[in-house]
Amino acid sequence: MPSKVYSAAIVGLDAQIVEVETDVSYGLRNFSIVGLPDKAVEESKERVGAAIKSIKFSSPHQQPHRILVNLAPADLKKEGSLYDLPIALGYLLASKQTKFNPENKIFLGELALDGKLRPTRGVLSIALTAKEQGWKEIILPKANAAEAALVNPARESTSNKVKKIKVIGIENLKEAVDYLEGRKEILPTETRIEGLSKDIDYPVDLAWIKGQEYAKRALEIAAAGAHNLFMIGPPGAGKTLLAKAIPSILPSLSFEEALEVTKIYSITGILPQEKPLINLPPFRAPHHASSEAALI
Repeated sequence: MPSKVYSAAIVGLDAQIVEVETDVSYGLRNFSIVGLPDKAVEESKERVGAAIKSIKFSSPHQQPHRILVNLAPADLKKEGSLYDLPIALGYLLASKQTKFNPENKIFLGELALDGKLRPTRGVLSIALTAKEQGWKEIILPKANAAEAALVNPARESTSNKVKKIKVIGIENLKEAVDYLEGRKEILPTETRIEGLSKDIDYPVDLAWIKGQEYAKRALEIAAAGAHNLFMIGPPGAGKTLLAKAIPSILPSLSFEEALEVTKIYSITGILPQEKPLINLPPFRAPHHASSEAALI
């Protein structure tokens, strides 16, 4: 009987839940993944096989098995390496090498060949979608746990009416199996936002800039009224430096605004692991010759 575990796909800035169905039958050895997978998803069967072998389970590359993995809905493009963990667990379930209840659990994470879990992109969007839809648990790489736990801000802990999702950070495939089978207890990850929201490190502070009093006054007026600003001047006059200083005089981002910015950073793969919440107003300096498509 096919097994079914759950993961997610990034769609724009949001996420959609994906069913990972795995069927294992005896026959000529074959491992197929269907459901519009990209190259990274196709390559996951090699990573999954090596990772399962490294934790002393029977690998799909060692057995006369025909393995079919279906990522549903089939018309949604699946991208990235986050399906490694759900595919591995789905195979272990379908081949009866492990037994656990996958309901109400979201799985994601890239597997190394030795079974370790590597961080993946778009975790915050997936966690927000899972929480909104009432999923109870998300199991993911430990390096992504603090980011996912932002959906359960610690300030909500005093309210019993607020729905929360358990965020379980794991380090490797063996630890995931032990946790799911009940042999190991892992406490849910929590992220306190109070310290994160106050710890703002501005790359350039307007107070550091000497001179340019008229230009700085114009920046203050534009920032206070949320106006557009057009700066003209010769190279080296300080236009870029002044622009970089604008975030230091902008109002602090609200928690909801910070979440939206963090989602973008996470999906594009530029979110630092040591700073799961981006609370600084974003600044970008595209080249003056950039096309409209490049700007977007």
